[in-house]
Amino acid sequence: MTHDAAATPTMARLFAPEPEGWGLRGDPFVWRALRDHLAHTPLPGSVDEVVDLVHAAFREVTGTDLTTEREPTVYLERYAHGGMSSGHIALDVWRERLIPMLAQRARAALGG
Repeated sequence: MTHDAAATPTMARLFAPEPEGWGLRGDPFVWRALRDHLAHTPLPGSVDEVVDLVHAAFREVTGTDLTTEREPTVYLERYAHGGMSSGHIALDVWRERLIPMLAQRARAALGG
């Protein structure tokens, strides 16, 4: 039996659709960077593994560890594309809303 890579779901599926609301102007750029970073990563078998992957990818694309950083926001020039809060990332929004949203999507994708 051959393995069909096209049929293997990837982490990217969890990033569509984008959330309707964000914390700060940098958040959608981080969302898209995470989606692109994880585009070819197979969806793991558990929600905990998905959350671990998202946390690791977040560290890689922002240089910020959501589990240890206590500041509510961080500024990254590479995500500054205009506007008052441009480049600012709402870490609390990622912790409290966006990562739980991805976890919920993973739960649905994994059938449980």
